[in-house]
Amino acid sequence: MKKQTISFDMSVYDSIDELSKTDKDLMLKAVGARSNAYAPYSSFLVGAAVLLENGEIVVGNNQENAAYPSGLCAERVAIYQAAAIYPNVKMVSVAISATSKNYKVLEPAAPCGNCRQSMIEYEQKQKEPLTLMLMGEVGKVLKCNSISDILPLAFSNSFL
Repeated sequence: MKKQTISFDMSVYDSIDELSKTDKDLMLKAVGARSNAYAPYSSFLVGAAVLLENGEIVVGNNQENAAYPSGLCAERVAIYQAAAIYPNVKMVSVAISATSKNYKVLEPAAPCGNCRQSMIEYEQKQKEPLTLMLMGEVGKVLKCNSISDILPLAFSNSFL
């Protein structure tokens, strides 16, 4: 037997104000998208914004449904919309921000497993990293260089 360690580097910013203008603008789009989330059951509002290679930004937010698990997370709404509208344009970066109607979200909320798998599919398709930024309601921002960083043993079409 051989042990192996999987790790990655990420950048941690104390606030959104430390980000580059491009990253800050993208995160602000994600923050804005939170306000349109449909989350009557969880009261957990998530916004996502996808920056495309052509400079367009596509946003999404979580959409809940009484018939769980029929709803969709913000990340998948934004990624799928970007792919539907701009099918041949590479995705550069995804920003995600979360808040709650019940408490202040001080820590960045990481994507669920379904969202990680959905995002890695597009990263694999375009054969280039997709940067990921995470932020709660306020506070620090985490920036990962690739979706594969947060899903190192990803399932891919090579298994099919």
